[in-house]
Amino acid sequence: MEFRIEARIGAFLTLAAMLASAQTATVRHKHARGNEPGELQVTAAGISFSEPGKGKKHSRTWKYEDIQQLELSPSTIRILTYEDQKWVLGRDREYEFIALPAGFADQVYGVWRDRLDQRFIADLPDTQVRVQWEVPAKLLGATQGSQGVIRVGEDRIVYQTDTPGQSRTWRLGDINNIASAGAFDLSVVTSEHSGAFNSGSREFRFQLKQPLPEARYNDLWRRLNLSKQSEFVRTSSKSEEQHHE
Repeated sequence: MEFRIEARIGAFLTLAAMLASAQTATVRHKHARGNEPGELQVTAAGISFSEPGKGKKHSRTWKYEDIQQLELSPSTIRILTYEDQKWVLGRDREYEFIALPAGFADQVYGVWRDRLDQRFIADLPDTQVRVQWEVPAKLLGATQGSQGVIRVGEDRIVYQTDTPGQSRTWRLGDINNIASAGAFDLSVVTSEHSGAFNSGSREFRFQLKQPLPEARYNDLWRRLNLSKQSEFVRTSSKSEEQHHE
């Protein structure tokens, strides 16, 4: 009996903590025709969206494990699900929420930055990163690049630019690889779906405005691979725990 009471108390405290940490905002759900308002709620367990009126059928609740890719920018949240689109063969359903209130992206980034795996794409700079070194750089693009700064911290790489939609924050363990063709070149390869969530990896190539010492690059490459190994062990342990639950 005592065990049951303790279990109920534990479940209640967990629920209370989740509700206390919930972030809620009025946003707009992007439709093929028009954008409808609704309420978006983010908790440690997942994301829910409630659209009133005729759009009620668009209301959804997702656990993080049911999200194929989650992309956050200062003004937009995109959720790529595992739902099939019957009228578009081979393409999974995407939900896009726009017109985020000022500051909301920073709030939910705080919820997601360390909890989620490489399926989380941060299209914004982590301003809390403890910078070990930085270098001014240009991000090359197919038609137009952007000017900014690469900041390297203990566990993540940040590219900060004033160009909308081009800033990024990557945890080292979520980066597939880095490469360099010389002292003024650096590439970051991720598993981010390119374009409109097309499958495959994506390469971000930078022209550096200052030379990158070989020793500094080698240290970053070493730390990246150590982070990937640690992330693999952590994920494997978590999966095994869930299997035994």
